[in-house]
Parts: sequence; C-alpha cells; structure tokens
Amino acid sequence: MKNVREKVFVCEWRIPRKIEFDRKDPLAYHMLVCDDGTQEPIATGRILPTGEISRVAVLMHFRNKDVDKLVLDGLLKVAKELKLTEVFIHSPLDSVEYFRKHHFNVVGTVFMEAGIPRQRMACPIEEVSSAHYYLSH
Repeated sequence: MKNVREKVFVCEWRIPRKIEFDRKDPLAYHMLVCDDGTQEPIATGRILPTGEISRVAVLMHFRNKDVDKLVLDGLLKVAKELKLTEVFIHSPLDSVEYFRKHHFNVVGTVFMEAGIPRQRMACPIEEVSSAHYYLSH
C-alpha cells in the first residue's frame, strides 16, 4: 500500500510524504489490489469510518485496466458493511463534472488540500455508480 501511494502521490504528484501519510491512516480501512501474475501491489485506496474515500492510487502501467474500479468497489463494500448511508470524496476541480455524472453532489465551497483546489462531493451509498473512477488523493 505504502509503495503504491508513494510512487503515485509523492513521486508523480509531488505531494510531501508528511501530507500523504497522515494521522488518518490508522483509522482507515484500506484496499490493496495486487497483480494476478506477480502478486505485486498495483493499486490502493482507503475509506474512513466517516465515509471519506481517499488515497485511491493506481500505478501508471495499470491505469487503463479499470483497476481503480476494483479499489472503489472494495471500498464501497466496506462502506456497506459499516452501514454508512453516504460516501464522499474531495475531488480535484477538473473532476467535479465527472463525479456529478456518477451521482455525487457538490457540498460546501472549494478548499485547498495538499496544494490542490478541491471540492467535497457526496453521494448516498445506494446511488454510487460503479463506473470508472478518477485517481483521488
């Protein structure tokens, strides 16, 4: 999990390690996807007991293979097991319309997170679409 997040967020996105690996990690439920052949980790994500989905990361070589969908589907199963009624994500501004198409609604105002302008977007758990999702820090 740590290696995937470090490669995607620290190396590619240039997010400082201190921000990437935060105090919420021990509280979160984590999803890890491994390559069928090599058993190497290729994708990860987390969901907090509050319903926040974040740190969805897929190694570059696997981004065109719908691996992010596997991560999201796993996180949504956790949300259902936790009996959450809603999930939310802090979307980069250029992805807001994308998430709207998948039943997420804008909540609140734009804010900065890890140097990136974000918009909180929420969706009732029963309406979440299992379409292809965007990487999310």
